[in-house]
Amino acid sequence: MSPLSDAEVTSRLGSLPSWQVERGELVRTFSFADFRAAMGFVNQVAELAEAAGHHPDIDIRYNKVRLGLVSHDAGGLTAKDFDLAAAADKVGSA
Repeated sequence: MSPLSDAEVTSRLGSLPSWQVERGELVRTFSFADFRAAMGFVNQVAELAEAAGHHPDIDIRYNKVRLGLVSHDAGGLTAKDFDLAAAADKVGSA
């Protein structure tokens, strides 16, 4: 899979307004009521990631979960990153 161009990344960010690109990574921090809810979200994202064969960097700080996505093997952001971000958004808003 090839990395997306800057224009493609900018375009795709339009459909994921809570995400941003930081140091070449697609990132978002989700907030939850408590640690248990945060861990429930992480477990759901883990299932999605495993099914997609695409695994985010996950940082858990009590009720906050930061996801970082980048396709290391492609050398940048790809459609896989944006697909998993959109799936995480659905889980995070449920």
